[in-house]
Amino acid sequence: MMTKNERRQPSWPMIAGVAAAAALVGFGVARGLGSGAESGKAAAAPEKVAASAPAAEPAEVKIPGEYLAAANIAVEPVSAGGVGSELLAPATVSAMPGSEAVIVSRAAGAVLRIQRKLGDAVRAGDVLALVDSPEAAAMAAERKVAQARADLARKTYERESSLFQQGVTPRQEMEAARMALDVAQAEVQRAATVAQAAKVSSDGRSVAVVSPIAGRITAQAVTLGAYVAPQAELFRVAGSGAVQVEAYVTAADTSRIAAGSDATIVLANGAPLAGRVQAVTPTVSGSARAATVVVTPVDANNGLIVGEGVQVRLHTKAADMNAMSVPEDAVQNLDGRDVVFVRTQQGFRPKSVLVGTRSGGVAQILSGVRAGEQVATRNAFLIKAEMNKAGGDDE
Repeated sequence: MMTKNERRQPSWPMIAGVAAAAALVGFGVARGLGSGAESGKAAAAPEKVAASAPAAEPAEVKIPGEYLAAANIAVEPVSAGGVGSELLAPATVSAMPGSEAVIVSRAAGAVLRIQRKLGDAVRAGDVLALVDSPEAAAMAAERKVAQARADLARKTYERESSLFQQGVTPRQEMEAARMALDVAQAEVQRAATVAQAAKVSSDGRSVAVVSPIAGRITAQAVTLGAYVAPQAELFRVAGSGAVQVEAYVTAADTSRIAAGSDATIVLANGAPLAGRVQAVTPTVSGSARAATVVVTPVDANNGLIVGEGVQVRLHTKAADMNAMSVPEDAVQNLDGRDVVFVRTQQGFRPKSVLVGTRSGGVAQILSGVRAGEQVATRNAFLIKAEMNKAGGDDE
């Protein structure tokens, strides 16, 4: 029979079973903790790698050409030369010599008829108006008198020549008659030329105002019945010929500009047109004491209008030929970096650039692009907006 103390002490087999179970539980806990730590390290590893990876350059944004025209986005090449190598000057579009005509009245008088009006297309030789002028009658009468005197001198010479051949009159009288005929014929030619230059009508009552070139009437300063003075401008006709741009610079800047160098014509809406310096006047004139730089557009179909005010970026002689520059609008800030948008076949791709000096609407580019690369200039911020919108759609 067991005592009371013997019943309270556990047996060794039971103690061993409990110890084995505790060991199994401890091993499982330790293994679970170890697995959790390893999985935690594995989960943290990608975050560390992702944090240390460099930011990727944004991809190309596809923009159709129709959008560029509608959004008024300009594309220009990166210019060779620094900020100081470009000069922005005011300019005016003018007609090439021979492509515009100022039409005046050759005689004083009252406007008898107006046959063309402002905006009409005319051909060379078309009569635009008629002026009833007493001077026209005088020129017509002088022409008739000269012709009559020439006819009389011719008859006198024929008679004297016949008498000389018969031996009736001496040679001197025949030669005098011939000289008088020559003088009379010269007077006829002079009177006819004057009347023809004044466009005297066949009846001798009026003079015609005639266009010497084909084109369109761009100015009209004539009223029916009004009195006009000689050489007063009545019409202005612009032909379909080429135009040129006259830029105005100071005398000090003329030495920096050479004929044949490149230039950029900037329209009122900011659109750029490629041009080339044709000539630089060696003197200054006008109240502003400015020299004139003649720039011709490279593209004949440029849409320039005579009298239009524009600006010209003149690419002057640069000391550092390795420097580059772009219009300041071309440089945009994208994710904290200065970039320019380089033109591709289907759109634009941003390129990080290092910007130097900014002056006069031009930014100096130290690195990141090459001279001649086509980049977006005017309204380049719209491309940045499209790129940001495309990036937001991807997230």
